Amino acid sequence: MESTDGVIDLIHLADTPGTSGHSVSVRVLGRFQPGILTGHDLLDCEIVVVAEPVNAAFPVTLLPEDLEEWEDALAALGSGRSAVWLESGRTPSVKFKPEESGRLRVSVHDGPASGVTVTVPLSALSSAWVGEQRDLLTRVREVYPREVVETSPDTYEWRRAARP
Repeated sequence: MESTDGVIDLIHLADTPGTSGHSVSVRVLGRFQPGILTGHDLLDCEIVVVAEPVNAAFPVTLLPEDLEEWEDALAALGSGRSAVWLESGRTPSVKFKPEESGRLRVSVHDGPASGVTVTVPLSALSSAWVGEQRDLLTRVREVYPREVVETSPDTYEWRRAARP
């Protein structure tokens, strides 16, 4: 989903309207440090959890590898297995647990900052929810392509010659 303020969703999981109203999203707010080699390809994001009476937003900076790991997590989820994403300990982690009933439990654990864990049961996802999340990942990669390459340890250069 794309908003009018340029924010796009990397993840958007929500119950069908008219049900519990629970949702979990990862919103990409923009590049972390646009134009600066070491921070340009990092994404400034927030994990947003809505489950009345809880509404929470956890700030997170995603590395390019985090997007690759999300793709791996989607492969596990697509085959009906549980997955954990962002396990490095530097950010909140997200656990996805499909249940036999067709429900999905999503837990966000903010270990590095607050220690809080919020678990949201999602019961009315579409049958194509994994494909929808893959589409969101593709969109994020289109909007924020990798533009920096590490040529040797701690040495970076622009992938393309011209910078805006």
